[in-house]
Amino acid sequence: MMASNKNSLDQRTFERLRRLYIIALSTIALSVIVSQILIRNHLKNQENDSGVINVAGRQRMLSQKLTKEILALSTEHDLSKQNEVKDRLKQTLLLWETSHRALQNGNDSLGLPGNNSKVVSAMFNDLNPTFNAIKLASENIIFQIEAGTSTSIEKFSKEIASVKKNEGDFLVKMDAIVNQYDLEAEEKVEWLRKLELFLMIFTLLLLFAEFLFIFWPTAKTVKNSISELISAEKIAKEMAHNADILSEAKEKSIKELRALSHAMDETLLFARITPDGNVLHMGKKFSKLFKLSAFNTSESFSKVLCNNEKEQEIVEEIISKHKKIGWQGEVKASTKGGKDVWLDLSMIPFNPINERSELLIIASDVTKRKEGQLEIDRLTKESFEEKMNQQQIISSQIIENQEKEQNRIAKDVHDGIGQMLTGLKFNLESIDVSDMDKTVSKIKHLKELTANIIKGVRTATFNLTPPELADHGIVPALTKLTQELARLTGKDILLFNKTDFSGRLDSLTEINIYRITQEAINNAIKYADSTHILVSLSSSRNILSIVIDDNGKGFDPSKVKNVKNGDGGMGMTFMRERIKYINGRLFLNSQLGKGTRVTLNIPLKEV
Repeated sequence: MMASNKNSLDQRTFERLRRLYIIALSTIALSVIVSQILIRNHLKNQENDSGVINVAGRQRMLSQKLTKEILALSTEHDLSKQNEVKDRLKQTLLLWETSHRALQNGNDSLGLPGNNSKVVSAMFNDLNPTFNAIKLASENIIFQIEAGTSTSIEKFSKEIASVKKNEGDFLVKMDAIVNQYDLEAEEKVEWLRKLELFLMIFTLLLLFAEFLFIFWPTAKTVKNSISELISAEKIAKEMAHNADILSEAKEKSIKELRALSHAMDETLLFARITPDGNVLHMGKKFSKLFKLSAFNTSESFSKVLCNNEKEQEIVEEIISKHKKIGWQGEVKASTKGGKDVWLDLSMIPFNPINERSELLIIASDVTKRKEGQLEIDRLTKESFEEKMNQQQIISSQIIENQEKEQNRIAKDVHDGIGQMLTGLKFNLESIDVSDMDKTVSKIKHLKELTANIIKGVRTATFNLTPPELADHGIVPALTKLTQELARLTGKDILLFNKTDFSGRLDSLTEINIYRITQEAINNAIKYADSTHILVSLSSSRNILSIVIDDNGKGFDPSKVKNVKNGDGGMGMTFMRERIKYINGRLFLNSQLGKGTRVTLNIPLKEV
């Protein structure tokens, strides 16, 4: 086994080395190819530079030759010689013009690419008017000579003057162009030197990186592999030595297993069955529990365990479904005397002989534990049903209180705002514009009535949900609540924010905090006969604490907890349900004649 692992390790190692060398050589080859492509591409761009400079320099010579031939015409009076000079002038002009156009636009026959830089193109644009003037004058001279037989120099004296005038300017500008061509060629050569230097540095860095990250780690890997092979050889020798020791240990283990099997047979609920469910062997303790002194090996294990047919079917189904993968769980059995027995049974498939498979059955008697568990389940079910009944009572009271609140709002709107609106309608209809004194009096009364309607509407909407809660958060809402209730009731109600808490909580948490505080203040107003109510607010990193204190008559909290009907009892129930909903805690402290304190602790989770 160890030799096999080492062979596979060697194979993986050499496969990895092969990949690393391929990557290294491929990278070097790629860098060389790219370098050659860049250099050859640059040389290709430079191969026409010498030809361009040569042709550009020749242009200066051709312009001088053209000028000399024109001047030679001016001194030659013999017609035949004049024609010879004219022919040479014509050839010179053609070559001069062809070269000039080729330098700008390119010419394959002359080997000129025509890819001038912007600077050269601008210089040619500046030169072209001078070139065109000399060219036009030369063409006119040739045309006049070819058109007539006169050799009089006066006929093209104007053209000669034009050539003389522009020839110097052409030489200067053409010389500048030749110098520019030469400068650009030198810049290309300098760029090529830099490119070669960069490629050389890059190649050296690449070789260094390959040495650092490929060749050096590879050498270490080879060294480690050789060390592992040497170590494996030593281990193999030790394994050969230990094989004899293991053989002796095996014989000893077999003896111990036989002793263990005998102990299991005597002490545990132990049995062996076939995959079909027939008993092969059953331990003495198993036989004693089910009062079996002997049994047929063809007898079904399910019938040994159970007298009830339904229970037998359950055991047979377990064996059928899990005979290949094993199973562990609780099984209900029954003895021949009719006593119910619960077994924690494990079924383990194994092959004592390759040609045959069996199932080991190891069980323990858990009857007492199961009976206790069933009793706990029964008590838990009864407790759950009692809690559900209590929850139904609370839910019905909540719905009933919601209906009462809706009826109260409807009654307030109908009896208060509705009657005032009806009075406002009748007063408006009874206004007589002709009687100004009564009209003024009624309008004054209508203003008072309108103010009362607005006040009633604000009170009703405030009792529903204050806009400050949604817009600004719990602290502004509680501030508004204490101010409004103090104004409406005439009691001294104050809010004291000890830690200047101004954080926002999620909307459900804020509305529940608001309703609990509102309920506590209303209880202090309605039932406590208090004159002073103090709402204190403080916060730490994780807890927001709100305390409502009043100086009222107080009460016995133990009696409130047992009240299921009435405003006071259900109000406290609602408060506890709401604080439970937002994962908070509510504490109620009160004594007769010493006032009441309600404390809310809410975990902070800012939004």
